[in-house]
Amino acid sequence: MEKAAKAGTKAALRAALLSWYDAHARDLPWRVGPGASGRADPYRVWLSEIMLQQTTVAAVGPYFAKFLALFPDVAALANAPRDEVLSAWAGLGYYSRARNLHAAAQALARDGFPASEGGWRTLPGVGPYTAAAIAAIALDLPTNVVDGNVERVMARLYAVEAPLPAAKAELRERACALVDAHRPGDWAQALMDLGATICTPTSPNCLICPVRSFCAAFAGGAPETYPRKTPKAERPKRYGAVFVARRGDAVLTVRRADKGLLGGMLGLPTTEWGDAPLSREHALAHAPLAADWAQVGQVRHVFTHFALTLDVFAATLDGVANDAAWVVEPALPTVFKKALRL
Repeated sequence: MEKAAKAGTKAALRAALLSWYDAHARDLPWRVGPGASGRADPYRVWLSEIMLQQTTVAAVGPYFAKFLALFPDVAALANAPRDEVLSAWAGLGYYSRARNLHAAAQALARDGFPASEGGWRTLPGVGPYTAAAIAAIALDLPTNVVDGNVERVMARLYAVEAPLPAAKAELRERACALVDAHRPGDWAQALMDLGATICTPTSPNCLICPVRSFCAAFAGGAPETYPRKTPKAERPKRYGAVFVARRGDAVLTVRRADKGLLGGMLGLPTTEWGDAPLSREHALAHAPLAADWAQVGQVRHVFTHFALTLDVFAATLDGVANDAAWVVEPALPTVFKKALRL
């Protein structure tokens, strides 16, 4: 009897959420909306999911459109020079994604698109969540797609008291129990949309939530307190100096090593980034060339694992730039764009 009751609750919850999704699905450029014929294009789904790793839908939109214009299919992306791909990615952050994207495009162009979740897992840059999302959305396979939005929905539906990140395994199990072979791609996207638009991190809009009657956190009166979270440690601070050298309209750039942060990207010359601020003398000892350097201020940028403060030194040189390192309007990561603007 208890098993039948659980099955009935699952069916009712799924029906309520899918009905809401049919009426309120977000209109996203990589999506085939509910009720449309045919499946989503796996190239567009894969590209969007890689871009959406650690990045908001609003930030991804313009980059997705730019990439489709530059690389309309996987063959175009695979055949493009890697520097062109990295340049198009500049400003989106987490630059290992761009390197992995290009490597995976070459594998996809050679071997074709995988037909299973496991097949997608073999590609560079495709982890468990991304593989599950592509398999569900592009292949309509019943996979367990769990991102931060889905974790939050599960934590509230079942009033999970264990804090994140310790609760992740339980939240995955809760989500998995709701997966079904009926409309798996729509189900995955419905959960994502619910978390993104209604069951939001702060001030969830429970009054219009389609699954409110199933939600234990709502019944308890404090849904906004879920998921419980372990207090975060203070983000470490790092320091360094960056050099902005101009010669006419061109700026001195360097190609960063593939290994490490911002790997493979075009950047501005910098010192090493360390745990303590640099003296002016120490910074200038590592300047890329002899010049009349003026310290013009600081820029700050927050990466995933640390906060960076860079002293900005600027110099203007005479003559015409005729070296490949001098670039007019270079496509740079955001931290270097900040230094240029300063």
